[in-house]
Order: sequence, then C-alpha cells, then structure tokens
Amino acid sequence: MRPAKHQRQHRIAKLLESTTVTSQAQLVDLLAADGMVATQGTVSRDLEELGAVKVRLPGGETAYAVPELPRDQLAPEQHLARVMGEWVVEVGFSANLVLLRTPPGCAHVVASALDRAGEEGVLGTVAGDDTILVISTSPSAEALAGRLTALAGL
Repeated sequence: MRPAKHQRQHRIAKLLESTTVTSQAQLVDLLAADGMVATQGTVSRDLEELGAVKVRLPGGETAYAVPELPRDQLAPEQHLARVMGEWVVEVGFSANLVLLRTPPGCAHVVASALDRAGEEGVLGTVAGDDTILVISTSPSAEALAGRLTALAGL
C-alpha cells in the first residue's frame, strides 16, 4: 500500500521515537514491514521535511532523530527513559539548575523529549550541542537531578 504522505511521515516519526534507525535503507525496510511502500528517495525527502537529524549514539554510531514534535504532544515516560538512557552521560546540579551532558550533537533530542514529557519540577530547558540546562521550579534542584539521574540509568 502507498500511504498518504502525512500518514507515512507520522509512521516515520513514530519509528524514530521507538527504534534506533541508522540508515534510510533500514527505514524503508521498517516501513515495508508495516505494509507501507516507500522508496529511499521518498524517505529521504520525508526525513528532511520532518526535520530529522543524525545524532551520535554512545559508541560512535549515528541514528536519525526528530528533535521537535508538536508542543502539545507529550512524550511517554518510556520514551523519555529511552532517550535519557541512550544519550545522557552526566548529571549535575546547583541551586535550581540541573546540567545534563550528552555526546556531541545529541543535546537537542534529549531537551525536546524532556520538554514534551511534562516532567514534574521542570520549568524548561536550554540545549546546546552537548549540554542541556534544565531549570527547576524548585529553589533546590537536588530531587529533580536525582530523578533525571535515575531515568538516565547513571
């Protein structure tokens, strides 16, 4: 079946959230397994339209990720835990600030997942290349840093 463009792009976004996709060919195969026919060229255009980027995983391999989803769409707890577990390598805090470190090029993916998760005590995030500043609603970010450390499996 050849799905409508928006259906295919929605499925691609969901696959990138739940699966480590390292190549366009792999994505074509994953779509085919779901009964969706798409060429590599179509998938390439879809990834560009979705704003997908390649991010470096621990160990050096790269995978596709969509850094932003609609603001009103909340990331499930499992998604946040997966993102934190894959990409957060260090957590620190001071006063009402938590600092998260990631491999280069991954901070925006973690910050976006954290923003969408609606995590209690998070006012917002600011992401650089490999560093995320998480602003806590509490005068002390110790408890928030502890929860984020646990989510990251550190």
